[in-house]
Amino acid sequence: MQFRSALPRAILALGLLCAGMAGAASAAGDSDPAAQKTESVILAGGCFWCVESDFDKVPGVLETISGYAGGELANPTYERHTGHREVVRVTYDPAKVSFPQLVSYFWRTIDPLDAGGQFCDRGDSYTTAIYALSPEQAEQANRSKAQIEGVLGKKVATPVIQLDSKAFTEAEGYHQNFHNTNSIKYSFYRYRCGRDARLKQLWNDDADKWPPPDGVS
Repeated sequence: MQFRSALPRAILALGLLCAGMAGAASAAGDSDPAAQKTESVILAGGCFWCVESDFDKVPGVLETISGYAGGELANPTYERHTGHREVVRVTYDPAKVSFPQLVSYFWRTIDPLDAGGQFCDRGDSYTTAIYALSPEQAEQANRSKAQIEGVLGKKVATPVIQLDSKAFTEAEGYHQNFHNTNSIKYSFYRYRCGRDARLKQLWNDDADKWPPPDGVS
């Protein structure tokens, strides 16, 4: 009789023990560095709304944040960011998409021959750049740049600059995810700015296309 009355308690204790072990295993899996590894690159491609829109559709990209980088002015804002470029910090899973793939795609979403801005947006803040966050990224980006100069047969105006990730300033909230929160205004702006028309002229069927062509990275 005592055995039968103790049995439910024993079963309950065993269940709790199993649940605890499963939770510990799950926590160990969640803390696995390989499972959590992400990398970022900061890209200047003219209007940051457009760069966000282009990279949000790339498999393996986890987050895109519009912001400012490249200048000396502290705490830049949209109204006051002289010396800075409009940029997007692209965070991605390197197990799903490589840095060379992202750079290869980036070329085909901009006009890398234009040193004065991008499309209808003129001035230094709209010029293009690749802000590498490590020496390895800088090396790969420069290699990709040389390949693109071979593809286009012209000198690329886009500099590759190594940057401390802390030098990035996030833009105002109303700029984030603008292509979704203000889709009609965004689509009208992009069309009137001539972005897609110029990309088609420069890159033909490879314009804004994922994945980028094989053999160019």
